[in-house]
Amino acid sequence: MLATVIHAARDIRVEAVPDPLLSTGGDAIVRVVAACVCGSDLWPYRGITPTREPHRIGHEFVGVVEAVGDDVALVQVGDFVIAPFYVCDNTCVNCRNGVSTSCLNGSWWGGDDRFGGFADGGQGERVRVPLADGTLVVVPGPVADEEVPGLLTLADVMGTGYHAAVSAGVTAGSTVAVVGDGAVGLCAVIAARRLGASTIIAISRHRDRQELALEFGATHLVEGRGDEGVRAVRELTGGIGADHVLECVGTKESMDQALRSARPGGRVGFVGVPNGGPELPIRRMFDTNVGVVGGVAPVRGYIEELLPDVRSGAINPGRVFDLELPLADAAEAYAAMDERRAIKVLLRP
Repeated sequence: MLATVIHAARDIRVEAVPDPLLSTGGDAIVRVVAACVCGSDLWPYRGITPTREPHRIGHEFVGVVEAVGDDVALVQVGDFVIAPFYVCDNTCVNCRNGVSTSCLNGSWWGGDDRFGGFADGGQGERVRVPLADGTLVVVPGPVADEEVPGLLTLADVMGTGYHAAVSAGVTAGSTVAVVGDGAVGLCAVIAARRLGASTIIAISRHRDRQELALEFGATHLVEGRGDEGVRAVRELTGGIGADHVLECVGTKESMDQALRSARPGGRVGFVGVPNGGPELPIRRMFDTNVGVVGGVAPVRGYIEELLPDVRSGAINPGRVFDLELPLADAAEAYAAMDERRAIKVLLRP
């Protein structure tokens, strides 16, 4: 079968790899219907995260179950499933506490699954899914093709944007500023609106992303960054700052802007993967009582909550996919996102 392999910075290849095989009793084989490139995939693509040897890449996919191990009880052959961007059993104490990304038996796509097997990357024709009963979420059929983009966002970006809003404590009638206009930031706009925010300030310099932010529920746009952006947010919030700021980038500059855009006593929900040296200014936080909460988003716990709204059309996060390519063109998908010619690219095997 074919799968995406990263060899080095800016060296993405689609290669023949061995077909996945059941190996643990608790795993499943999923035929991928759609996968995608994540903004966090760009860190190794750009060489910021080093690639020491070629390996499979990708961690977001939806598909149809083709085979299950003898111990699998909740997932059946023929089910359409969503795979979150990590593996979890959904039963350990950390999963029950709502932090399935810290599952005691979990793992990451492309890594050791702790049971003598290896978790495949998500950008391929088929994927072996460890801990299938805990990891996979079954979507009741039938599933129409036009639903696929929206369902695919639940594997990562929609749940991640939602985690930023939940972590920041967004409530009905509150003011929210969103730092970042990638797929996660745009989904954070959806999340803020879903939670009832009355003022949603999207920070973006790109016309296509601004238009999508407005479609998703943003009430105001700010183009400035740094001091200029902070001043603009304060002007829109009576000189005080936003109640909640959603940090969806992961750099030192984006975190600084988020912290300074929050009102005294406000809260920052952060989900941007930390790259580029973000640091917390403890003295500023102490003086202003601004809190920072968030981290790697436990999206498995949000899928069932958000799924009805995606399927009904109440929210439409699938709009973040503005380019669709065949899996064979994965290298172009990475280049398009790296060069900001696309917000998010959907890959079809």
